[in-house]
Amino acid sequence: MAEHSVTVESTLQRLLEEKKYPTIRDILITMNPSDIASVLDELEVERLPLLFRLLPKELAAETFVEMDPEAQELLIRGFSDVELREVLDELYVDDAVDLVEEMPANVVRRILSQADPQMRKEINEILRYPENSAGSIMTTEYVSLRPGMTVEESILRIRRTGVDKETIYTCYVTRDRTLIGLVTVKDLLLAQDDETTIEEIMETNVISVSTQTDQEEVAQMFSKYNFLALPVVDAENRMVGIITFDDAMDVMEDEVTEDIEIMGGMTPSDKTYLRSTVLDLFRHRIPWLMLLMVSATFTGLIITGFEDALAAQVVLTAFIPMLMDTGGNSGSQSSVTIIRALSLGEIEFADLPSIIWKEIRTAVLCGVSLSVVCFGKIMLVDHLLLGNNDVTWLVALVVCATMALTVLIAKVIGCTLPMLAKKLGFDPAVMASPFITTIVDALSLLVYFGVASALLSL
Repeated sequence: MAEHSVTVESTLQRLLEEKKYPTIRDILITMNPSDIASVLDELEVERLPLLFRLLPKELAAETFVEMDPEAQELLIRGFSDVELREVLDELYVDDAVDLVEEMPANVVRRILSQADPQMRKEINEILRYPENSAGSIMTTEYVSLRPGMTVEESILRIRRTGVDKETIYTCYVTRDRTLIGLVTVKDLLLAQDDETTIEEIMETNVISVSTQTDQEEVAQMFSKYNFLALPVVDAENRMVGIITFDDAMDVMEDEVTEDIEIMGGMTPSDKTYLRSTVLDLFRHRIPWLMLLMVSATFTGLIITGFEDALAAQVVLTAFIPMLMDTGGNSGSQSSVTIIRALSLGEIEFADLPSIIWKEIRTAVLCGVSLSVVCFGKIMLVDHLLLGNNDVTWLVALVVCATMALTVLIAKVIGCTLPMLAKKLGFDPAVMASPFITTIVDALSLLVYFGVASALLSL
């Protein structure tokens, strides 16, 4: 796909230089809107308005939705009022809301001034819902049928109104705006009689979400039930909109990206990497680096507190990095596993005792295996091959015992902290690799020096 984009891009560049605009248009109308947006994104900024104006009106609107906010803003500033109105007329309400949320205030005012009154009203209604809620990502454009309508009347209604709807495959049955059922186009086409009423063939067991439902929970429902669309209702079960599969996919992508950034010790960013400036990257990374640097001070204090022990057995210092790294890695494995299970809804806080018990058993197996291998490595490599006489079997025992205990502690902490964070209303991803590693580093040193003091009489 990347090679194809490069080829199209170079072809368009050449055709632009030769001013063969009809040929460019013929190429673009054969492409998917998402692919067009990708190609336009790679071209020179000053070429963007010209190429966009070559697109047919409907294709231009679909392409506009797929473009980056920076490119959208550039086009809007260059649009005449008529051009802007034409693009807005082709947008679905949820796409218009996304556009308004991304644009600066002066651009938003111009967008709303050119939107028709009905769209402006719907945009304002959706913007009132809490951020990251089902209401904030829904669209109000859906097919609504009445229970007393016949199959023939319903199909006719779909033909008349469906062109402006986000999806027509799933139709929702309402009575006085109250959601009472749904039918699909397949149900209508396969009905035995055109005079069959919707009430006779509709499905009444409808799964819906409220406007206040968290968008991540909504995305999980799409994954669980394989929906194409999900109805959104208010507190009185009155239908106010739908969420479509493409919107759920966007939520999944955003949530995964956010979790990855948090787990990597960064503040989430709305910009892509190439669009982010050096200052953007600095602002998103420095808070966590500062916090982790300060928290690592405790590690230094622990080492300082055991200076006498280290002076008596200097060889112990050589094994500190290995123990800290092993502990950090063990904790990260558990935390990532638990965070993923939490995000998929596989576990909840009530499962914490069984989770801890499972991690303890896993830690014992991992700890014993690592300790056995580590003991052999220390005695064969450090003692025999490297000829370090300070590395005795007792020192090896201290290191291996510490490793087993560190793995146990790390895995228990790694599975517990994300669960506690979720219970307290925080994002479990906060308790990922950097945070877990810092805690485990300090504890592994305490265990190390404690075991060393007991076995080596320091």
